[in-house]
Amino acid sequence: MATLNEWIEGARPRTLPAAVSPVLIGTGAAYQAGDLVVAYAVLALAVSLLLQVGVNYANDYSDGIRGTDEVRVGPVRLVGQRLAAPRSVKIAAFTCFFFAGLLGLALVALAGVWLMIPIGAVCIAAAWFYTGGSRPYGYLGLGEVFVFVFFGLVATLGTMATMTPLTALGWYGAVGVGALSSAILVANNLRDIPTDREHGKRTLAVRLGERGTRALYVGLLALAAAMVVLSALVTPWALLALLALPLALRPLQAVTGGATGRDLVPALAGTGVFQLAWSVLLALGLSLGRS
Repeated sequence: MATLNEWIEGARPRTLPAAVSPVLIGTGAAYQAGDLVVAYAVLALAVSLLLQVGVNYANDYSDGIRGTDEVRVGPVRLVGQRLAAPRSVKIAAFTCFFFAGLLGLALVALAGVWLMIPIGAVCIAAAWFYTGGSRPYGYLGLGEVFVFVFFGLVATLGTMATMTPLTALGWYGAVGVGALSSAILVANNLRDIPTDREHGKRTLAVRLGERGTRALYVGLLALAAAMVVLSALVTPWALLALLALPLALRPLQAVTGGATGRDLVPALAGTGVFQLAWSVLLALGLSLGRS
């Protein structure tokens, strides 16, 4: 039976910046546009965190029962390492999805943004079918698209929409944070290319190969920087986000320097830290540029 620490590790806490960051950006963009409801931001954060943990447990379950996680480096795999029964991990995933849906409904009811109900349902379905079901799209090279859309555009703009109409700054921030969330997954999948290829998991990294995947990682970081520049055309305070760039140097060096396997684990964590710092600083910049 898995210990509490193993369950926590199985939730993959290093990926949680991808859940926190879009809520920060969406909240900062809402405040910049002239409105902020702290309770809505807190609810949006809880929903985002629960979805992220649910996705992680769902991936652990689905990859584990397929045998994809039998030989891995990186975080604990509850099913793949036979630390927990597959059914228990599946229940943990759906418990997270249930409470994410419940809190999401509360947020929608309070904010009156009823369009978010079908969008939220699609989010939960996408979270499960990433690696679940008979034809998981994560095995078809579409994982980065899911992350960009749902942990970038939907999470950021959804947070903002509960408080204020969408603005160009909201869109710029959503694209930037989506790019960095995708970069985290790219670093993860770059590390896993050998085992994913062996088990027929055709991630985008497997399809692109190491060279193409490393170039994609660089491109995603460059896209996030470009969004800061565009945001600065609206409020120069957005340039504060560029102060986070030194945190990107070590993961960037690891990815472009040819690191493989376990040597890419720090790059995965470092990208998450960079994303969180970038998001905090950009949210602060948007807030200081309030109209």
